[in-house]
Amino acid sequence: MKYLAIIPARGGSKGIPRKNIRPLAGKPLLAYNIEAARSSRYIQRVVVSTDDPEIAQVARQYGAEVVWRPAEISGDTATSESALIHTLETLQQQESYIPDVLVFMQCTSPLTLAEDIDGTITALLEQQADTALAVIPFHYFLWKPGQDAQDRPDSIGINHHKSVRPLRQERESQYLETGAVYVMRVPGFLEARHRFFGRTAMYSMPGERRLEIDDPVDFQVAEVLVAAQRQHQHMSKLPDPVQALVMDFDGVFTDNRVIVLEDGREAVTCSRSDGWGIAQLRKTGLPMLILSTETNPVVQARADKLKIPCLHGMGDKALALQSWLEEKQIDPANVVFLGNDQNDLSCMALVGCAVAVADAHPTALAQADIILSRVGGDGAVRELCELILNAKSTP
Repeated sequence: MKYLAIIPARGGSKGIPRKNIRPLAGKPLLAYNIEAARSSRYIQRVVVSTDDPEIAQVARQYGAEVVWRPAEISGDTATSESALIHTLETLQQQESYIPDVLVFMQCTSPLTLAEDIDGTITALLEQQADTALAVIPFHYFLWKPGQDAQDRPDSIGINHHKSVRPLRQERESQYLETGAVYVMRVPGFLEARHRFFGRTAMYSMPGERRLEIDDPVDFQVAEVLVAAQRQHQHMSKLPDPVQALVMDFDGVFTDNRVIVLEDGREAVTCSRSDGWGIAQLRKTGLPMLILSTETNPVVQARADKLKIPCLHGMGDKALALQSWLEEKQIDPANVVFLGNDQNDLSCMALVGCAVAVADAHPTALAQADIILSRVGGDGAVRELCELILNAKSTP
């Protein structure tokens, strides 16, 4: 079966200008849904429907295809269904491509994970349904304004009678539509031209991932929730236990730039916050090592300042790392390696958890189990140290 994800993202947004590409925790809002869709075990193609060149650029940057949406279905009153139908018809006309299943995602739900997408698709398949949606359990009492028997203003219970207050476990199960994921069988959708037709299945996702960004304050809430979600995901990828931390130097402790003095000597700049993180981690007794191909004595000088061992001028970093681990009798599966460039790939492949700074070379990013939010020379080492410290303190 062919599974296609479509993410509508028009340029106009009255509530929050440029909302779809506004930065959230270091990435455009749109990027979160694209990354989640690309991580799905079902979805083979991710398409962004847009009328905006900047949104199109962001979509392609994060690995999505783009279908240009005409102006007549890009205004405030245009439905999401119109964008979905236009995208499907465009792909059919241009490529003779017709998917079996359409996954409709809204980029205003940045906490959505691949498991939520896959869970909604699985619900559709297992229940042999025509449509499916992501929901969360709903346990609240709803009210509306109304009138009593004498036509006086009154408040009326919607999903309950106000004279009865049953306990949660006594109430009928109810669910709230999250707006995050909708799944449809394409032939039925093109006929019904609506996201709900035939039999509908539900996938219940964790309530903490429900956030939908509609107002400016939602971005502030999302910043906190995204940071917490990211830390949880990163901690889950660390070895248990972490038995050693090994780090490259240039582009990790530094911003990869070098200052050349008039007498030929070289200097680099490092972050003091990285030094603080190393100091806190050193107190736990965790073995650490700086491993670099760089021959500049500044590497050893910085390592001495941080009071951690250093191997620099290493032509074969993986061999040097393997020898160090054997000497320490440390299993590579319990080692974290932090790198940033192609010469780190062999070490990243050797250890249990490969980590890359945010501005690492694309090959290093592709091999990394964890990609930090900070760039080299600007707190990336401290970010990783704090992540390991938090993992050590979590039961």
